[in-house]
Amino acid sequence: MCGIVGAVAQRDVADILVEGLKRLEYRGYDSAGVAIIDNNELLSAKRLGKVQELAQALAEKPLAGGTGIAHTRWATHGAPSEVNAHPHISNNTIAVVHNGIIENHQALRTRLQGLGYEFLSQTDTEVITHLVHHELKTSDSLLAAVQKTVKQLEGAYGTVVMDSRDKDSIIVARSGSPLVIGYGLGENFIASDIMALLPVTRKFSYLEEGDVAQISRFEVNIFDLNGEPVEREAKEANVSHDSGDKGEYRHYMLKETYEQPTAIRNSLEGRLVGGALDINTFGEGADEIFKNVEHVQIIACGTSYHSGMVARYWLEELAGVSCNIEIASEFRYRKSFVPKNSLLVTISQSGETADTLAALRLAKEIGYQSSLVICNVPGSSLVRESDLAFMTKAGAEIGVASTKAFTTQLVGLLMMTVAIGQHHGMSVAKQAEIVQSLMSLPAKLDEVLALASSIEDLAEDFADKHHALFLGRGDQYPIAMEGALKLKEISYIHAEAYAAGELKHGPLALIDAEMPVIVVAPKNDLIEKLKSNVEEVRARGGLMYVFADSDANFASDETMKVIDVPVCDDIIAPIVYTLPLQLLSYYVAIIKGTDVDQPRNLAKSVTVE
Repeated sequence: MCGIVGAVAQRDVADILVEGLKRLEYRGYDSAGVAIIDNNELLSAKRLGKVQELAQALAEKPLAGGTGIAHTRWATHGAPSEVNAHPHISNNTIAVVHNGIIENHQALRTRLQGLGYEFLSQTDTEVITHLVHHELKTSDSLLAAVQKTVKQLEGAYGTVVMDSRDKDSIIVARSGSPLVIGYGLGENFIASDIMALLPVTRKFSYLEEGDVAQISRFEVNIFDLNGEPVEREAKEANVSHDSGDKGEYRHYMLKETYEQPTAIRNSLEGRLVGGALDINTFGEGADEIFKNVEHVQIIACGTSYHSGMVARYWLEELAGVSCNIEIASEFRYRKSFVPKNSLLVTISQSGETADTLAALRLAKEIGYQSSLVICNVPGSSLVRESDLAFMTKAGAEIGVASTKAFTTQLVGLLMMTVAIGQHHGMSVAKQAEIVQSLMSLPAKLDEVLALASSIEDLAEDFADKHHALFLGRGDQYPIAMEGALKLKEISYIHAEAYAAGELKHGPLALIDAEMPVIVVAPKNDLIEKLKSNVEEVRARGGLMYVFADSDANFASDETMKVIDVPVCDDIIAPIVYTLPLQLLSYYVAIIKGTDVDQPRNLAKSVTVE
């Protein structure tokens, strides 16, 4: 979601701030702004739309100064507009940028209005700005004023504050929304994601919950929730902004779709040794934790939720362990029963998904034995707060619609199934079979990508469509759900997914010649059942698009188009059949003329509830 960049340096920082914002564009936003202190004067610029609009404004009217903050906003309170864009300023002295949601903003707004403060925006963030200004009247420093302010805030925030009368430092505070400090030589930085700062530093430390920090050119002083000085370990980052260039591809999503064979090779590297899984892949103590697991509870959101749904089939069938899967925002707001010796598994591309992180913290309170995260971002909050972690190694994913993050999550979950199954009767032969299937996966995905031109031709049929239905059975049902999600989020076609056996329980009423029905149909134990469901659709005049391997014996005719998918082992079929649906959604979106990489109303990293 929203992006934050800040800097305290001897040199002018406007270009650093804008470049940082550009590197956070993948998160989703609707406006951008910057504020800089120049000779104790606060200067700012804000623009609706892309960061390039802000960059152009600064090219025409440059802002000089070594201390500044910048922000990309994803609207929560107040429509997208320049007046609602950050930074927000109080009395021409205090400037604030903020990620998150202040839940008690209305009460604070009313109180501050009673004190004479005039509000210019509809945002919750503006209350922070005026509250800091008010508290500064009775505080001996900006740090003290911010510490008083955050104690009055309810909700989530990652916020950066600066005062034009103190041009040598900025104050940052974190609760729920991530912030990372970047360390330079005679200059220091702050951001919501290390990607923003890679051009200027490789040394980072992460703020913990409740931390407030004072950042100046030569010093970083961090204080915990109780106001006590603390140290947060600084580490060298070995990540690269490897997705910053689309190269030969038209969109990041297409590039990342084609990167999946390589991403999965990276995810497998060093983890499958001598035809067996290395249990240390999941972290220190993993073997002992997995030995005691009697139940798995998976928590995730969106695409990650679909990967967890596939894992439930694997865990119960292959590992013989019961498994529940729940959407994080639902799990955290209901009373749930915790089975004995339960492992909580969270899945998140960013490791900062607000609802998933809250669910992890709740799980620790209500008696889960231990926790594991499947994640793509080392050092993220979920990774730091979980007992075990599987890093997917997908590389930076810029497109909002997840592709390689999803398939590498599935790889991690299948490895987890093997790791747990070792202690629950999974034979050595079955373990070796799964490992061999995983090793064959990258080459199999290369074969699937060779179908791109055929799928691009197929997409033409969707040019005038407004609705679509996706069908699957067994572990392909979650893949159908993922396919429907991809189509709706980037092409804006209304799409639903059903377990194919549910057709006769309502969805058949939707079937007509205007409703394309997309089916994923590998040859497995359910293929004959699925064929019966397909015939139910054909009998009612539906148009079928079936992705099936040659062994499934589907044939194209005037009512059904069959796309041959390479034959693969059943265990990896959910991963293999994901790619054709990604390509279909991509090419339909191209035809529809939508913004593929940054679809309307969506954000890459959902860091608010």
